[in-house]
Amino acid sequence: MEIANDGPAPLARRDPVATAPVRVLVADDQALIRTGFATIIDAQPDLEIVGECGDGRAAVDLARRLAPDMVVMDVRMPVLDGIEATRLLAGADVEDPVKVLVVTTFNLDEYVYEALRAGASGFLLKDAPPAQLLHGIRTVASGAALLAPEVTRQLVGRYAARIRPADGAPGGTALTPRELEVLRHIADGLSNSEIAAALVISHETVKTYVSRILTKLDLRDRVQAVVYAYRNGLVT
Repeated sequence: MEIANDGPAPLARRDPVATAPVRVLVADDQALIRTGFATIIDAQPDLEIVGECGDGRAAVDLARRLAPDMVVMDVRMPVLDGIEATRLLAGADVEDPVKVLVVTTFNLDEYVYEALRAGASGFLLKDAPPAQLLHGIRTVASGAALLAPEVTRQLVGRYAARIRPADGAPGGTALTPRELEVLRHIADGLSNSEIAAALVISHETVKTYVSRILTKLDLRDRVQAVVYAYRNGLVT
């Protein structure tokens, strides 16, 4: 199901318009939310809704058929939940993974952690304002991860006690002491600017460290870096 671009006027934004629209699939079992998301997204000149569905199985089938640039995925859906759908579309064993942005509510935060482990590139709360939803879509579509610092602290921090470190010696041994320090700050939910201020280094230097960390540990984005840090006992 595709929504025509005749909805409300585009929302004000600062993000540059992409050369080609980002093709988005929306999966949510609540029709009102699904339609609302689709209307907001399709009203943007750099975004395009290519499909909508109400369950995880349909999301997987549509994503494989339509090849969207990214999927906005609810967590709790019938037939196949958003976590399993995310794993099938963006998991470690997927040859051509699709970017997934998970949307949820605070009372589902433990499910979001599992979705991030399944391969999602970020998450948003369902009550986020439209501008934040659009920013999140553009951020994930650009290849970056969306981890709102304040939400990350509550989400990962709250469940840190049940995240078991991997067997064997602590991970991260390929990293330098400074890279480990940056990784711990990432896991604490700090943005690049906050890390730069904490370590008294430039923003560009932080970006360089983050890039090195992801490369050395063979991680896709900051979301995986957070999960890696907790799984390997690098933060407590």
